[in-house]
Amino acid sequence: MSDLQGREIPSTYDKALRINLDGAKYGTFAEIGAGQEVANWFFRASASAGTVAKTISAYDMTMSDAIYGKANRYVSRQRVSSMLKYEFDLLVERLGEGRGSDTTFFSFCNTVRARGYRDTGECHGWLGIRLQLRPNTEACQILIHVRLLDQENVDQMEALGIIGTNLIYAAFYHRDRLSLFTESLMDGLTKERVEVDMLKFSGKGFEMIDNRLCHLQLVRSGLTDAAMFLPDGEVVQPAEALYRKPLILLRGSFDPVTNLHMDMLKQTREAFQCNLPEDQRDNTIELCEISMNNLLREGEVDHLAFIDRADALQALGKTVLISRCPEFHRIASYLSRYTTSPIGIVLSIGLLNELFKEKWSENLAGGILESFGRLFKHELSLYVYPWKNRSSGELVTAENFQAPEKLTHLYAYFRDQGMIHPIPCGEQRLLDYTGRDIQRMIADGEDTWKSLVPEQARRAALH
Repeated sequence: MSDLQGREIPSTYDKALRINLDGAKYGTFAEIGAGQEVANWFFRASASAGTVAKTISAYDMTMSDAIYGKANRYVSRQRVSSMLKYEFDLLVERLGEGRGSDTTFFSFCNTVRARGYRDTGECHGWLGIRLQLRPNTEACQILIHVRLLDQENVDQMEALGIIGTNLIYAAFYHRDRLSLFTESLMDGLTKERVEVDMLKFSGKGFEMIDNRLCHLQLVRSGLTDAAMFLPDGEVVQPAEALYRKPLILLRGSFDPVTNLHMDMLKQTREAFQCNLPEDQRDNTIELCEISMNNLLREGEVDHLAFIDRADALQALGKTVLISRCPEFHRIASYLSRYTTSPIGIVLSIGLLNELFKEKWSENLAGGILESFGRLFKHELSLYVYPWKNRSSGELVTAENFQAPEKLTHLYAYFRDQGMIHPIPCGEQRLLDYTGRDIQRMIADGEDTWKSLVPEQARRAALH
């Protein structure tokens, strides 16, 4: 079997067999929540004794706590990390002296919430491998978070076994090629069955890997619709960061990050938080979203330019979201999956005008009404920043914005219901320049641009 790029894809069975026949790789499997589906592939293939030192499933919480320590949540990053460390350390302690000089030890662990009897909740899991890159070296680690999208437990178990085997195989044979590593995680699967929304490399041997680029690759390869990382650069699974948090989202190219962007967020934050309970105001997260459409505008992603933009946004305290959701209703649905608190989307007059164009709803049976219905389905509001007509000097706001003639009553309804809010401009001079204007100033050696870009973002702007 081969993929669209002509890569020969080994079956799950063949992957397990190759590892089993590699006598230098030896490890343990600890799986909780959906059977021992990953270990099972290694038992199905021949020569499993060459790979499997031990398998375990500690389903009883008391037993699990006694082995791995107590946990606030059993399906969490913290839980899988404690499992990996315990199992790896025990393996090296027991077998290191006898075969450590010619063996690369590993531990594979997962903790999963699979479909249960009469269960309709979110099904997901954390999977990880802790391994040595060479014998007698420090261990490094790879973690992923998956969403299991099949409706039946038996199908979820099958998918888990496949992606777990893919992760082990990729860790051994594809770890030096990020795009191949990422895409191979879905060998034998489809995006309708599994979503991978977090990937993190850590430890000695992986120091040069920027996990933000891992998340960029997840989105680019279609393993998830969006991925995110915090102001400190830590990559996170969205539910970890967004659970029950009020959100403000600003969509843009951020090329460069400007004072206009910061003022849009500032003005929205002041209006948005007025409508929040006082105890929620300090929990508000500001997300700056960069879309794959934007990053691929020149045909290929410039990784350095992406990292520069991300660095600038993070230096300003913003959480960065990478997405492949050009439609507003799609990004709204994505965010509402992780929070039940209010969501505010910041947009310019230009983007507000785009929302009323039929091209964004041509794939929806209900057309533009369905598009807006999906957008406002959850506790979401739009905050509209002014725009100045350069020719006439007219200031266009959400209050005097002219929707298409046949949709003026719909726009009036949204305004009357408090679904669209006008926000002011803190300094109208900011409206005189676009990102392209600033890029031109930089190219021409003009200094005016420096007053239009936050200090923390100026180095990135020069690139």
